Amino acid sequence: MNALARLRGNRFALAVVLLALACGTGVALYLDERDTRQQSRALAVPSAPDWVELNIASQDFDPGSAQLTLFVVAVPHGGLAQGPGSSAFTRQVEITVGAIAKTVLRTAPGEVAEPQLVPAGLYGGTETDYPFDRYRFTAAFSASDSTGTVPVGLVFGDADPFFAVHPTATAPASGAVVLHARATRARSTLILAWFMIAAMWALALAVMAGAEVVYRGGQGMVWPALGWMAATLFALVGMRNAAPGEPPIGSLIDYIAFFWAEAIIATSLTTAVIAGTRVERRKRAQSERAAQADQARRAEPGDP
Repeated sequence: MNALARLRGNRFALAVVLLALACGTGVALYLDERDTRQQSRALAVPSAPDWVELNIASQDFDPGSAQLTLFVVAVPHGGLAQGPGSSAFTRQVEITVGAIAKTVLRTAPGEVAEPQLVPAGLYGGTETDYPFDRYRFTAAFSASDSTGTVPVGLVFGDADPFFAVHPTATAPASGAVVLHARATRARSTLILAWFMIAAMWALALAVMAGAEVVYRGGQGMVWPALGWMAATLFALVGMRNAAPGEPPIGSLIDYIAFFWAEAIIATSLTTAVIAGTRVERRKRAQSERAAQADQARRAEPGDP
């Protein structure tokens, strides 16, 4: 008994350690993703003393309409700024952004540039590849004032929680800076999507195993088991619709797990009901025959 108690205690301690390790791993993954995504990356910094820094953040990805939004903030440097560390411009600068359409941003002398939202287009991917869909987007930036071309530098940040962006920049001879970026689903989205896939299959196989027990046991209509199967059938619909990013029906996640899980559960439930109905009918027929036999025995003349 003491050995058995020690074994159970060791199992409990091992379970606690494994749980702590899982929680610690989750926190470490979160901190790593937070630090990585909150970093600003300088993609292009001109060597000229007077230049315009464009702080760009990608947000509001909408794969369905193949668009995203770029949050653009202009910051002056050198002679364009009113003083060291100042964000106010000394003169008007015209900033041109070429994305879906040409967008022109203008600064005013003595004022801080207002943040601007610029739409950009997504290409090179399809939304139904969720959660492994990936996209690209491109935007060109240039600036000029009354004296001519103004050098432009890009500082990029990632602000959308559902996508991770991997940007690069090129500077053609024209003086413009072209942003090239590749966007993939964020690590947290991928982890949750894989968990949902595993959970769908696990629940479907659990329902199938339960239906087999009911079928082979000849237990008839086991209402708690049938209620659990039916509830699981509809619960998976809610789970699938809660997938981050709201993927459309017919996405890869559906063909990997959801459609198959729903088919397995529906088939298992139907099989259990059909088998249970046959058992109940057989039991009812046996009861009726037993009742008729008992009634016939009672109707026979008794011994004097």
